[in-house]
Amino acid sequence: MSNNRKKLKSIILAGIIIAVAFAGGIWYVFTQKFTDTTKEKADYTINAFDLINEFKKNDSLANKKYAEKIITVTGLVTEVETADTTVNIKMADTTSGSYAIFAFQQQNLTEAKAIKEGDKVSIKGSCSGGAYSQILETEFITFKRCALTK
Repeated sequence: MSNNRKKLKSIILAGIIIAVAFAGGIWYVFTQKFTDTTKEKADYTINAFDLINEFKKNDSLANKKYAEKIITVTGLVTEVETADTTVNIKMADTTSGSYAIFAFQQQNLTEAKAIKEGDKVSIKGSCSGGAYSQILETEFITFKRCALTK
């Protein structure tokens, strides 16, 4: 009987240790702070049209090259989507409908809200990657933690 009791205590202790480690991992992910993008050095600098075409040509290869990298993209703004707490800037290839969309960091919202359709801007952000939408028949590339470059 005492061997079973020792096994049960060991199993319970192991379960508690695993639960605490799991909770610690979740806490780390949800409270992780990112460096302000304006202070990051860009891994690549590219024109929006060239970036979109690179993804259209081979999005698997482009994702390997650009995903989770800091990229500065220059181009014409084709659409501005604003809400209370977010601003999304879109640069599109008007012939194909394919586009890159940039979500701005909280501290850069004021600058982003001043951008107008037709403005030529340079935006630095972390590329989340691109994909082809079969429904829309377009390539789209998403960016997070974006900021205007000066």
